[in-house]
Amino acid sequence: MLKILITDGMEKTSLERLKKMNFHVVEQHCDIDTLKEEIKKFHVLVVRSATKVTKDVIDEAMKTKNLKLIIRAGVGLDNIDIEYAKLRGITVKNTPNASNTSVAELVIGHMFNIARFLHNSNITMRRGEWNKKKYQGIEIEGKTLGIIGFGRVGRELARKASALGMKIKFYDIVGPIANDERYRYCDLDQLLSTSDFVSLHVPHNQGDEALIGRKEISKMKDGAYLINCARGGVVDEEALIEALNSGKLAGAAVDVFVEEPTLNDVLCNHDKVSVTPHIGASTREAQRKIGDEVNKIILDFWKEREIDDRTETI
Repeated sequence: MLKILITDGMEKTSLERLKKMNFHVVEQHCDIDTLKEEIKKFHVLVVRSATKVTKDVIDEAMKTKNLKLIIRAGVGLDNIDIEYAKLRGITVKNTPNASNTSVAELVIGHMFNIARFLHNSNITMRRGEWNKKKYQGIEIEGKTLGIIGFGRVGRELARKASALGMKIKFYDIVGPIANDERYRYCDLDQLLSTSDFVSLHVPHNQGDEALIGRKEISKMKDGAYLINCARGGVVDEEALIEALNSGKLAGAAVDVFVEEPTLNDVLCNHDKVSVTPHIGASTREAQRKIGDEVNKIILDFWKEREIDDRTETI
């Protein structure tokens, strides 16, 4: 029987469907020591962002050689040592199609938030303050949105922002990949220097330098806004705070942090920053889609093993 360990939770209806497929499914949060012990018993591991699948974890799994598949229930794979897993014969999959809409909508929400001081108004009105004259914002219609990383989420954001009357520029490491004439490709420096809003949608590997640091921020338009709903390490948090304090940037929106849960109280409490606790994929719809993708990956994996006539080893 196929044994599946789910460490970071899974959408309820998807989980119930998986259990009805006659697989042995265990939903259990594991600290690193517990995971090293438990992983030896399972053939499939399903994680989100909390569980770190390191080289040490994979080595423990190899003591029984049961583990054959790791699924990241989400997009980013930075919490999994992909290359080492592949080296040890373990397949690694993610669910890249499930959260495009939810992340893009969160970015749009953050843009309205920082453009119209919604986060400040919510806080100060509850204190009894009436700062009508203080909160003169800007309209996002007609503004230029620069999107760094033009994959699924980046393209979905471009589509939605275009409908709001924004002009779209994008940069992607693979070059001008879009066919739609509404979206203009440009190099990173040009995007930074000409965009009113810059939104990041790129991966980040642990140990890599931040894509947006002091040098890159210095190239941005004075009074621009920076949005990071990608990965925490993509932006240098200290450089961001400096730019906000100096007035170089008018505002920022942050859903992801270098350390999570974050201990950066200065960033979280900055009055020019709209913050959320890594909720890019936290919608009912996205979680159902993620669950559906996870189940399909597991079923496809099981069918392939049946075809290969290797099910007796599972």
